[in-house]
Amino acid sequence: MRARGLTKRFGEFTAVDHVDLQVPAKHVYGFLGPNGSGKSTTIRMLCGLLTPTEGDIDVLGLRIPEQAEQLRSRIGYMTQKFSLFEDLSVRENLEFMAAVQGVPKAKMKGRVDELIEQYHFSDRQKQLAGTMSGGQKQRLALACAVIQDPELLFLDEPTSAVDPESRRDFWEKLFELADAGTTLLVSTHLMDEAERCHRLAILNHGVLVADGTPAELTGKLEGRAFVVESTDPRRVQKALVDQPAVLGVAQVGNVLRVLMQPQEQGDGLGQLKQIIGKSGLQAQVQAAEPNLEDVFVAVTRQAGQREDQAA
Repeated sequence: MRARGLTKRFGEFTAVDHVDLQVPAKHVYGFLGPNGSGKSTTIRMLCGLLTPTEGDIDVLGLRIPEQAEQLRSRIGYMTQKFSLFEDLSVRENLEFMAAVQGVPKAKMKGRVDELIEQYHFSDRQKQLAGTMSGGQKQRLALACAVIQDPELLFLDEPTSAVDPESRRDFWEKLFELADAGTTLLVSTHLMDEAERCHRLAILNHGVLVADGTPAELTGKLEGRAFVVESTDPRRVQKALVDQPAVLGVAQVGNVLRVLMQPQEQGDGLGQLKQIIGKSGLQAQVQAAEPNLEDVFVAVTRQAGQREDQAA
């Protein structure tokens, strides 16, 4: 799947701004970004539900949106809200989706039986969907989304309303699909989910601000992430937060996690110690392994700084 210059405007508002994407086959490709960053709008354009204002899209060898109708039989799409029929049973929902997606009648029963077994609904196939837990509903929605065995699966914040254990089980299913040959595009605003993806795109205000594997993205921040321990972390945080050399400060338990600006000269550790020393406060500072939250803070805040400078 490829997109070049993908743009969507609603009147004077630009929801997606000249985004370039290339999603490898059989990968779990993540879209990371805050609410309103353009993730859902981008997904809807990629699967042919929304016409872009500008840009070129190629999905599974088809031009989108011109060939969107041909694409629909080859993809699955799961929204962030449970959108199946709550007054139908698990089996009835699967049978209905199989009919809608054009699964041949001769194969329908076998396919539904297979999914009921695979997604652990054997003892719940007669249960009404509306009476299930959030995790069970999401599992059913995923089973319905793959009813026609799609080559490409779009998932728009699929686990936003489920508990951590259900999310972990859900992601195991996603990797099983990828292992079987399905390409998955998953939008999320959860860092632990982003870390699971083979590759990530980070969107901010409709702009693609980073793209790479989690290891590549965190590797670019080596030497810029630190942990600060102090008996008075709130005072240390206040001393650091407005310093030009400091890009971000967050309290995590009893310690502070500090992200420094890129250093043209010297090292971030020495500079951070110097700032704390000049404030008259006592603290222990040590280097930390960068994580995706650091990446997200770095790319979004640096993009915001560039916009402020341009203005």
